[in-house]
Amino acid sequence: MKVASYDIVFQEIPNEVTLALNISQCPCHCPKCHSPHLSEDIGETLTEDLLFGLLERYGAGITCICIMGGDAFPKEVNYWLWRIRTLGKKAAWYSGKDKKADEVEIRNVDFLKIGSYKEELGALKQPTTNQRLYRIRHTFRSAEAPQDTPLEEHTWEDITSSFWK
Repeated sequence: MKVASYDIVFQEIPNEVTLALNISQCPCHCPKCHSPHLSEDIGETLTEDLLFGLLERYGAGITCICIMGGDAFPKEVNYWLWRIRTLGKKAAWYSGKDKKADEVEIRNVDFLKIGSYKEELGALKQPTTNQRLYRIRHTFRSAEAPQDTPLEEHTWEDITSSFWK
């Protein structure tokens, strides 16, 4: 999985200062894609050294790291989302697919955007969009809860409307 580019962004995840990692080798090939170059095999392999270097440079100023793409590598996406959370940052994934990849465990995600780009429906900023951004709320079983209560539960809150003005 390769990082083609990265940037600090303020609009991708509401109320978060986000380090967005643009992943190449996108398999989606959405018509009228705003970043068609990301379908190419370009960039630098995402490694601990690369991530730690970015965190050393920007870490104090960011609250979230978003993997933009990576649909060709769902197991690697899952690992990096987990790793991001272990470093104390919120983990987000922008997928170009219409449903979450089974290999990506929801417990590793704080924000999840799913949905292919369909020009006639518009992007996240359009109320007609098919794309959805979810905030994942994680709750854990308390010590007082009955033993048959799940250890953790995840609630998907659709926050797509936060993009609409």
